[in-house]
Amino acid sequence: MAQNRNSNQLVVPQATAALDQMKFEVAQELGIAIPQDGYYGNMATRDAGSLGGFITRRLVQIAEQSLAGGTQ
Repeated sequence: MAQNRNSNQLVVPQATAALDQMKFEVAQELGIAIPQDGYYGNMATRDAGSLGGFITRRLVQIAEQSLAGGTQ
């Protein structure tokens, strides 16, 4: 993928692969094509927002299940 110029830093850098995998899974569920070259400039803002929203929703769901002692 292209170089990430995002100023956000992961608390657990080893989670990068898992987050990328989740991004691809959610995009596939939504029918959004992820650019193979890593350049998101041609992606519609609506698609990028939907993707981010669903990823956030899924991360919150995983955290809630973890706190409740359940499994994914």
